[in-house]
Amino acid sequence: MLIQTWRNWFAPPPSIAPAAKPRGELRVGIPRVLNIWSTHQFWVSLLTSLGIAPHHIVFSSETTEDQGRAYGRGRGTVDCCYPVKCISGHYGELIFGQKRKIDVLLSPMIRSLPSFLNGHVANSLSCPRVMAAPENIKAGFLKEQDVFAAQGIKYVAPLVCLAEPPLVAKQLYATLKNIIPDLTMTEVRRAVAAGYAALEAFNSTVRGKGRDILQWCARNDRPCILILARPYHMDPGIGHEIEADLQAYGYPILWGQYLPTDADLLDWLFGADIRSGLIESPFDIRDVWPSSYSGNTNEILWGAKVGARLPWVTCVVRFVSYECGMDQPTFTPVQRIVEDSGTLFFSLQDLDSTKPAGSVKIRIETIAYYLAQSSASIMACKKQRLTGPGPLV
Repeated sequence: MLIQTWRNWFAPPPSIAPAAKPRGELRVGIPRVLNIWSTHQFWVSLLTSLGIAPHHIVFSSETTEDQGRAYGRGRGTVDCCYPVKCISGHYGELIFGQKRKIDVLLSPMIRSLPSFLNGHVANSLSCPRVMAAPENIKAGFLKEQDVFAAQGIKYVAPLVCLAEPPLVAKQLYATLKNIIPDLTMTEVRRAVAAGYAALEAFNSTVRGKGRDILQWCARNDRPCILILARPYHMDPGIGHEIEADLQAYGYPILWGQYLPTDADLLDWLFGADIRSGLIESPFDIRDVWPSSYSGNTNEILWGAKVGARLPWVTCVVRFVSYECGMDQPTFTPVQRIVEDSGTLFFSLQDLDSTKPAGSVKIRIETIAYYLAQSSASIMACKKQRLTGPGPLV
């Protein structure tokens, strides 16, 4: 309510809306940034369920310096968060860089995130800076003229609480009815349900791939690397493809957000702690992080617990963007969880606009060296702490 009031007070005068098109002809652009990296399947399924043609849903490309120079120059924002600053380039690409113009630029303000940990943690909030980024970046496209109106584009940035499904249809209907005049609440409710179903199906598929990787490691007694980061570090322009450089040394890569959550595996890893009363469920992180309010932070802490127990995860690598205030309090807990298990831990805490190729290469070579020297002994020690060979062998 406070954010909506702020928007009403300070919003520029409404521009003349472009002529309405049948929903099947609308082209909708979505910036490939921030929390879109973990929720994109929700938005695609929502829009297609509302009658938007799948080939009319346009995502901006991955982040690059050229994108920022070509489309975002002069429209940036003063912000220490590099992933937020990059949004102006994505907006510009969607507005000016399409062969066929978009009719709608959809940039949701995601206040809370859907997560497999919901119900086991206090909350699943998004970073406040990330949540408010669409309003922040929009200002750069209004400071001299309303670029959206000039290009015939309807800009929509609904505030949405994806961790609270009963609220979502009402939140989205208030915005989407401005671009689809004949929209009904019943349609939106169906579309929201379809969005959640598609997101869950996608996540289950990717977690299944994670289990396949672990099974391969278990059957071949080979180590792998776990990456703990925010979902948008998968963007090559934000995470600098460091995980790909590590994989080139022959080590399979797992992402913390997509670790398998199968009951048999989690019972093997956490059953003893549950029976002793240390935790209430495999998804409980209160033993290591009682202030469990941030969605991405919760998953990073949980990923550290899983990585510390899985024998074939012999190295955990942490990615953090430069001056990320949300991540800083977790530096010590994550490192302690991992290193107390004997697992190798490396942290790259200053990822920013440039990739210092020399220093990154040295870090990667260092990680590969220690993995080659220590993986066998780490796997042997971690196996001794668990009961039996486990469900992956």
